[in-house]
Amino acid sequence: MKKFTLKHLVAALAVGVASLAAHAADLRPHIVRFGYGLAEDSNQGRAAKFLAEDLAKRTGGKFRMKGFASASLGNDMQMQNALIGGAQEMTVVSTATLVGIVDDFGVFDLPFLFANEKEADAVLDGPVGQKLAAKLESKGLVGLVYWENGFRNLTNSKHPIAKMDDLKGVKLRVMQNPMYIDMFNAMGANAIPLSFAELFTALESRTVDGQENPVNTIESSKFYEVQKYLTITRHVYSPWIVLASKKWWDGLNADEKQAVQASAVASRDFERKDSRDAGAVALEDLKKKGMQVTVLNEAELARMRQAARPAVDKFAASGHADLVKDIDASVAKLRH
Repeated sequence: MKKFTLKHLVAALAVGVASLAAHAADLRPHIVRFGYGLAEDSNQGRAAKFLAEDLAKRTGGKFRMKGFASASLGNDMQMQNALIGGAQEMTVVSTATLVGIVDDFGVFDLPFLFANEKEADAVLDGPVGQKLAAKLESKGLVGLVYWENGFRNLTNSKHPIAKMDDLKGVKLRVMQNPMYIDMFNAMGANAIPLSFAELFTALESRTVDGQENPVNTIESSKFYEVQKYLTITRHVYSPWIVLASKKWWDGLNADEKQAVQASAVASRDFERKDSRDAGAVALEDLKKKGMQVTVLNEAELARMRQAARPAVDKFAASGHADLVKDIDASVAKLRH
């Protein structure tokens, strides 16, 4: 028989208190469909599972969330539209695909905006990130928290990319986002916008030569099966945002909204730690699986920054100068 320790007692009491709180709150039964683009065994899938379990625990089983992996409910844009129409309750998508709804989200696609994860967390969880999320409500979406996709890197099947000139003529899949198209065309690549759901097939058939994503996504999506060369550029820090349908959200009472928001925050903290821990492991795994890894030197990264600068200036000049300044100011505080 196992020894019952004080630690066990505290844990049991915590569960009991959570259960009592859930019963005391005004909570009704809900089925929540949570769609996401990556595979179930990805960092995105693990976080979706955590969110479902945390929400069930927090609500005494009243909220039953079902995760739909691998874009089975549609790509990011299709799921956003399903939320707006009230046909789906929740999703997590790239902020890049929200640009067509609130163009300010293009700021997170600016190249070399953040030097590290600490800077990204501070901006996303601070006033700038919250102000942007609030702009979604008038469009039929509720932004709850930001998860981490991570710093993006390049892969391709043609040759190693050790300098910016090596991008010339590479058909590079990018997200359906003008910033990415402008940025990579300026660096010499042939940027081809394509949804993530179509990407593996496009790489396999050589419709495109390469793509850019964080190492976790490169591994979980098995791009190493169709891509030989990986270049560490960390050119963009890419966040995900957890969204709720405003139509659905407006039907929740205060206690229910509080439970969903609290579980979303818990999932954010879990997902970021998991993502960062998994990133280091993923890079080693990709090497073992045969990918040839090149780390760009500082001189080549500086050339890339310079080439991409017109895309940044174009974004700032299109009515976003104050937003760019706000982020630069937030980041500058952290660097001093």
